This record gives sequence, C-alpha cells and structure tokens, in this order.
Amino acid sequence: MSYQTAEPIARTRSDQAVISWTQGRWRRPPSWVGLGLIAAALAGLMGCQPQQTGSAAPMPPPAVVAVPAKVQQVEEESQFVGRVAAIDRVELRARVEGFLKERKFEEGQMVERDAVLFVIEPDQYQAIVDQRAADVEKAKADAENADAQLQRGLELLKQKNIAKAKVDELQAAASVAKASIAQAEAALTSAKLDLGYTEIVAPVAGRIGLASLTVGNLVSPSTGVLATIVSRDPIYVQFPITQRELLEARREIKAKGGNPNQVAVQVRLPDGSLYDQTGYLDFVDVTTNQGTDSVLVRAQIPNPEDLLVDGQYVGVVVQRGAPESAIMIPQSAMQVDQQGIYVLIVDAESKAQVRRITTGTAKGTSIAVREGLKEGDLVITQGVQKVRPGQEVKASPEQPMDGGKTP
Repeated sequence: MSYQTAEPIARTRSDQAVISWTQGRWRRPPSWVGLGLIAAALAGLMGCQPQQTGSAAPMPPPAVVAVPAKVQQVEEESQFVGRVAAIDRVELRARVEGFLKERKFEEGQMVERDAVLFVIEPDQYQAIVDQRAADVEKAKADAENADAQLQRGLELLKQKNIAKAKVDELQAAASVAKASIAQAEAALTSAKLDLGYTEIVAPVAGRIGLASLTVGNLVSPSTGVLATIVSRDPIYVQFPITQRELLEARREIKAKGGNPNQVAVQVRLPDGSLYDQTGYLDFVDVTTNQGTDSVLVRAQIPNPEDLLVDGQYVGVVVQRGAPESAIMIPQSAMQVDQQGIYVLIVDAESKAQVRRITTGTAKGTSIAVREGLKEGDLVITQGVQKVRPGQEVKASPEQPMDGGKTP
C-alpha cells in the first residue's frame, strides 16, 4: 500500500542539494534543477540593488580649422630647373712666355674693357722689336743699292757696254731687295704683337675672379687660365624643356592672345623667393637632345644687384599667359584616394561633406581649384583625420602665425 503526503517535504543538506520524497523514498533532483535555483537566487540578489537611471552623455563634435575658398589672380605657369650663364665669359691666358711683372687688379672687382690686368716682363720683346726695326732699315738700304745698280746697268746696256745677262741679274737682285723689305716689315709687325701681348687686357667689361698665379711666376701659352672675367648684367638662364611642354606652352599662349616670342620668365632663388626681375625667352636651340627629347631654352634676365652668379642652379618659372581669376585653397586641405583629389568642407548645417576637385597652378602654399568649389566654401585644413563625411563638426578660423598680436 502506497500513499503520498499532502504537501511535498524538502530539506536542505550541507551541500545545498534539494531532496524530495517520491514514491516512498527520498530522491535527489537532476543537477539542472539545482543550477536553476541558484540562478534564481542570484537574480533576486541583483534585483535588490538600486538601478541606475539615465544614459552616457553624447561626444562633442570634433574641432577642426576651416578657411574660406578665395578668388585670386593667378598666372598659369610652369616650373623648371635651370643654370645661370654669363653672356660674356672670358678666360685670360698668356700668349707669350715670360715672368709676371705686375697684377693690376683686385680679385672680384669690376673691370672695364681694355683695362690692363697682367704685365709680363717686356724687355726681351722690346729688344726683338728694335732688332726687327733695324732689319727693316737694312732691307730698305739694300733695296736702294740694288735699284741704283740696276739703273746703271740699264744705261750701260744702251751703250752696249754690258751684257744683257748681267742686267737681268741686277734686275733680279733689285726685286729680291724689295721683297726683303716686306719680309723685314712682317717680322717687325710680329715682334710688336709679341710686345703687345706682354700686357694682358680685359676684352670685355665684367667681374674678374681669382688669379691662378702671383707675380714672379713664369707663364706661357701652356700655363692655363690666369683669371676669368664674366659679365653680370644682363645675364642668361638656360633650362631644358621637353618638346611636348614647348608645344603645349606655345599653343596655350597663342590661344590666350599672347605672343609666343615674348614669354615672361622669373627666377626662383635658392632660398625659395622669387627674384624681383623679369626676363624673356630669347633663344630656343635648333637641335633636340635625343636621349631626353628635350630642347635647350634660354632667357635673358636683368641682374643689376648681381644676385645671379654664373654657373649656379636656380628655379625657373615660365608664365604661360595673362593672369586669370581662380579659386585658391591651402594645399594642406587636399586629400587623395583611389577616386582622385578631394577636400572636406563644412556645410550650412556644420557637417563635413566631400567635394571632388580639379586642381590647377600652385602658388606658394596655395593651389588653384578649377572645378568642385565655389567662392566662400569653408574648406577644412586641420583636423581632417578626425572627421567622417556627414559628421557634425565644430569649425574655427585659422589663427595667424603671430597669434593675432599686433606688432
């Protein structure tokens, strides 16, 4: 006979397991029952803790620096690397042998044309001139004597007192004597030239460089360059340009109504500044470098302050037409991805938006934008890496380099 109690009986042991009376015996429930009870107890404890009210504060919009796009006058230009070359460049050399007697200039000074710069000891060459002059006088005397002998022979021939052959000999001697005069005079001229070469003069006006030898040294035509003179104002700037660039520049200048033969050129100095003098192209070489497909182009530029030095490298800026209005933005605002160049702007709702642009000529730290922007668009120049398109931003203007202080 079996029975069951009206209410279930349970007890708790030391291991916290729940045991029930079923069908006349104590039974341990499955393990998942105990785990469920434990979970329920933990849930009850958590429910007893006070609940937090409210949510986390939203992040403020990122701060960026934005500047408005401005319209400025910009010249279409191309940039190259060129070399300065003096219009006149002369290497002074000795044309006769002798010891240097004088140096009549200060190294680095300006010298005038025909100024005496070096003097080679002239004594031996003056002696040769005197000797050659004496030879001329002797030849003239011999010629007069031979002429007189011929005249007497001709008189005797009329009287038939001299053989015709003898008269022919006298006539030939007179001719030789005249030729001797010409020979002596030529030798005298050569000696005078050598004497003149003992003074080395400046063939052009310009600045003279270092002297390679000092007074007292023996010089000759094989000695080499004694000093170099270069003209300074105006001066040439030579640079290579590809045939394609030359053709495009000529077409563009002609399309804008300019004169292809009056192309303005400026020089960028080694410190990055532009030289304040403007020159013009005056020569395009007649042959092309087959290795680089480039042609040498030359411009003549005023150099009154002597800032351009023969042989130095400079930047060359070639203007390709009259100035035009263009939208300018800082180059720091430009970003590049697989689709090309773009910038981020701040719209009317203070949100960042992408604008694809087409760029033009660079001018300093700014660059012209041909397409994609309009005047007044706020372009983000700093903080771009913190912004996503469509995100709200807090834009502020660019601060001046001096912090806004009035000097």
